[in-house]
Amino acid sequence: MWGNNNELKLQREERDQSRVHGMILKEELAACSRSKRSLAQNLEATEQSMLAIIGQYKEELSQSLTHEQKLVEDFAQAYAEEEARGRVIDALHQEATMWMDRFALTLNGSQDLPRLLAKAKAIAEVCSTPEEIHGLINYCQHMIDLMAHIIRSR
Repeated sequence: MWGNNNELKLQREERDQSRVHGMILKEELAACSRSKRSLAQNLEATEQSMLAIIGQYKEELSQSLTHEQKLVEDFAQAYAEEEARGRVIDALHQEATMWMDRFALTLNGSQDLPRLLAKAKAIAEVCSTPEEIHGLINYCQHMIDLMAHIIRSR
């Protein structure tokens, strides 16, 4: 009997320890559940915050892409305009060269032009010639000198 009593006593002690251990585990489980809920709330708040940040970055990226596209279009337009200006300048240069060549041929072919201009100057100095005529004669002399210089430099 004494052996049975000891056996019962040991079993009761084990049962009591199991109850205490069970209560400790229940408390730990409750603490873990609270911690889990808290972490889930924090995770949800963090996720919402990250989604808001991602949305903001998407908007900024969209604006950047729109701005970049506008810059590309503006550059393409400016490049096309510059090319068109270049073609116009080339055409004008060709036409100017053509007229200079024609004028040079006329000037070379007309050796009388400098002589006639000198005669007009002499008459203008002797007669009372309006100032505008003197200006025209000086302009013609300047153009002859300029064309002679251009012809010599070719």
